[in-house]
Amino acid sequence: MPETSAADLLRLDDLTVAFDEVTVVDRLSLRIRRGETLALVGESGSGKSVSALGAMGLLPDNARVEGGRWLGDTDLARLRGRDWQGLRGGRVGFVFQEPMTSLNPLHTVARQIGETLRLHQGLTGRAARERTRELLVQVKLPRPDELLDAWPHQLSGGQRQRVMIAMAIANDPELLIADEPTTALDVTVQREILALLAELRDRHGMGMLFITHDLNLVRRHADRVCVLFQGREQETGPVAEVFASPLSPYTRLLLDAEPEGRPAPAERGAPLLQAHRLGVRFQRPKRLFARRPPAFEALRPLDLAIAPGETLGIVGESGSGKTTLALALLRLTESHGEITFGEERLDRLSGKALRRQRRRFQVVFQDPYGSLSPRLPVSEIISEGLRFHYPELAEEEVVRRVQATLREVGLPEDCASRYPHEFSGGQRQRIAVARAIILEPEMLVLDEPTSALDRTVQKQLVALLRDLQARRGLSYLFISHDLAVVRAMAHRVMVLRDGEVVEQGECLAVLEQPRSDYTRALVAAAGLSPRLGQG
Repeated sequence: MPETSAADLLRLDDLTVAFDEVTVVDRLSLRIRRGETLALVGESGSGKSVSALGAMGLLPDNARVEGGRWLGDTDLARLRGRDWQGLRGGRVGFVFQEPMTSLNPLHTVARQIGETLRLHQGLTGRAARERTRELLVQVKLPRPDELLDAWPHQLSGGQRQRVMIAMAIANDPELLIADEPTTALDVTVQREILALLAELRDRHGMGMLFITHDLNLVRRHADRVCVLFQGREQETGPVAEVFASPLSPYTRLLLDAEPEGRPAPAERGAPLLQAHRLGVRFQRPKRLFARRPPAFEALRPLDLAIAPGETLGIVGESGSGKTTLALALLRLTESHGEITFGEERLDRLSGKALRRQRRRFQVVFQDPYGSLSPRLPVSEIISEGLRFHYPELAEEEVVRRVQATLREVGLPEDCASRYPHEFSGGQRQRIAVARAIILEPEMLVLDEPTSALDRTVQKQLVALLRDLQARRGLSYLFISHDLAVVRAMAHRVMVLRDGEVVEQGECLAVLEQPRSDYTRALVAAAGLSPRLGQG
């Protein structure tokens, strides 16, 4: 056993992970003490998750794991089969990034948490149900008696993550591994989840390995930090020291990766897009022999206007109506009210007339993994809309425009023949932007385009979007829950809550001096100071 402090809970000594001949983690050493949170940070592909999975024996058979691995006095390198089954979920709990894929959609909350209680403690029946209810209370879920029999799809993202945390702490683990536990969540829910994890850590005396790429979260919720780059440790130390005086150039790069600057001023002329009394209602299903319930008002009637070259930021929590508003403006969901684009009333158009107008406004979606067809090469993905709207173009002209658009978004021309899986998340999002701008639209709808990206990549994409806007005079409807990105992108901002406009105005004015309690809560949860300056 290596010589270490008795307080050390998890110890990794020269951990090395390789797949075939490729080394992805190279001689990583770290310590986690009881009651301490160590943040493992770095960009996608740096080896963060692989390090944790390798330490806990969760990698596939083609992975080679070497180096010392200790949990307390247990040599993890010597464990086999049933020993691992008793440790994982027992002494070690896991909270993963996407709770919807981590939870079984065919099992209720009670059954999923009850399974781990049965395997590790032998609890069944009423005893398991009572313990499950206690866990739901511990993770501060409302109406625990109702949620026991709920299915994962009936829960919000924050509620699903709380269920995952309840499963992770069900057997009083010594170590909690939280792998990007808040990436897909709104800023207010992020703060609640991380505060909950800290409270549970202190109550149970656990150690916590917190894997993330968000340094703002590390600053507020970790005791020590270990920075990884391409599988190698760059530096480790107390958070305050590392952030105040980083020794590694890579750490300084991460710290400087906050989206900064402001968009170029937009001239206020006649609006390009206007909506008047725009609203969306969804009819609730009617039960047999019962009265039809009233319609659900997903978006209450609102007015908005976007000028040429202007960015309107739409912010709010999940379920606030941000995406519903975008779909209504794009005529992709049924709505009521007036929508005017240029001189055309979109709400009066349908069929071919509406399709002809669609080339004037395009959309870039949140997930660059899911929005690009894996079966098509990049050239076909980008040119698909061009071929549909301009069938008269010769093949040589289509190829020329694809190559010119790739250059404009900062991608090499030779990537046209490659497929989406061969690119990073940031490159895929650039491909999505290229697909949108090749039609030379007047407006882009950007629905959380940076939320799935690392901070350094976010900063690059923000710079690209601002550059495209300045050169092409594009208008943007920019949807995001990340107020730092909104600050760097938007001229004006509209705050939504439960489908209703809470506040709107000039971006910096709203973020610096919010008038509503809800906006103040969003700003506080995002870690933005009340006075943001001109950046």
